[in-house]
Amino acid sequence: MKDSKIYVGLDVHKDTIAVCWLPEADGPEQTREIPNEARAVRKLFTRLADAGELRACYEAGPCGYEVRRQLAALGIACEVVAPSLVPRRPGDRVKTDRRDARKLARLYRAGELTVIHVPTRHEEAARDLVRCREDLGEDVTRLRHRLGKFLLRHGRVWRETRNWSQRHWAWLRAQRFEEAAAQRTVDEYVAQLDHAVDRLRALDTELAALAQQPPWADLVARLRCLRGFDTLSALTLLVELQDFERFRSPRQLMSFVGLTPSLYASGGRETRGAITKAGNAHARRILVEAAWHYRHRPREASRLRHQAADQSDALRAEALRAQHRLHRRFHRLVARGKPSQVAVVAVARELVGFVWALLVKHTPTGRGTAAA
Repeated sequence: MKDSKIYVGLDVHKDTIAVCWLPEADGPEQTREIPNEARAVRKLFTRLADAGELRACYEAGPCGYEVRRQLAALGIACEVVAPSLVPRRPGDRVKTDRRDARKLARLYRAGELTVIHVPTRHEEAARDLVRCREDLGEDVTRLRHRLGKFLLRHGRVWRETRNWSQRHWAWLRAQRFEEAAAQRTVDEYVAQLDHAVDRLRALDTELAALAQQPPWADLVARLRCLRGFDTLSALTLLVELQDFERFRSPRQLMSFVGLTPSLYASGGRETRGAITKAGNAHARRILVEAAWHYRHRPREASRLRHQAADQSDALRAEALRAQHRLHRRFHRLVARGKPSQVAVVAVARELVGFVWALLVKHTPTGRGTAAA
């Protein structure tokens, strides 16, 4: 019947897509494998749409969101689900693409899958650029280590001022070796590092400009009121988590970024372990790095006052309250004998609550004051 629903599970790979569809009520299921090509997808789903209303889903993965966007262009509802939260039978040791598609279709019909937020093309492009900058930063660190360790092996150590200052760079470029091969090595390392640093600065400039554009500008300005956040870290958190208003409370956001402790409760016994580390690792890293700043005494530094100058009194008061509470939290935990790394993670978890408050609570469209 045309008004009936048909649930479709897709197992998407680079070259093929395994498809399983089954009706809303109990009935025969069908599976098929098609090429991962726009033409094949359009042909199959156009034919299936004649039999009823289609509801499709597939797991998030390296193939991205192109299949979802193609189906949306055809007017077909398609959702992307979290692969780590798909129920799995412990005794099921057989895995094939068609079985995976069948399992997704059945679980989707039963409402047992967790749907993820799919970014727009603009949001995804911004996130990719931020991650590109992060990768390039790691490359610069590796290149610095290579150059420094090469010079150390040859007994050349810089001790006059801090590393990577202008004087240090001048010293690096002035290094000379008697062996031609060694001279070529140091010249190549310096040239690679020079080029990578220039690229990193260019990306920083471009990201700073991106942070001044909608929809990021207002949200970046709010986050910069918090100690530990500047333009790049604020933009990174925003592009990784996207729409913060989909989290109805700070606790949901804490759980989403994997900063809540793991829990095992059974038979009247309850054991809490390390943090779950679920969700987005990039966002979690930014939050933990920002949390280290709260080990210092609270104060309204001139930089923070300047960054918060255009914000409301309530927002500035919330940011100052964060400094006092998180500083107190860190030092209480350390005084109880907790390692500083453990204390910082606990501070990062509470920092999530203040991030949620600044981005959701203190907005005209905020959902209210859900308790942290």
